[in-house]
Amino acid sequence: MPITKSELVKQLSKTYPNLLKKDLEKFFDIFIDEIKLALKNDERVELRGWGIFSTKNQKSKTSRNPKTGEKVIVNEKKSINFKMSKDLFDEINNE
Repeated sequence: MPITKSELVKQLSKTYPNLLKKDLEKFFDIFIDEIKLALKNDERVELRGWGIFSTKNQKSKTSRNPKTGEKVIVNEKKSINFKMSKDLFDEINNE
């Protein structure tokens, strides 16, 4: 079951009842926006104990449309790469 932003904010407000929900939502939005901005500027985002976000350039290529079989040119684009930390890996795998 995926967790949504509103569920995260709800859990945070239970953990920190002295903070307002709207402040937690604003903090969360700022946090995500800063990660997006760093990735857009080709910077690496490292969250200790959690993982590393970085961008990777995918070269342009020629593919095929599966319905028609027609050749299609796919332009160069960026993708996001995530590498989890050893701590997170161990926690997920209960080691």
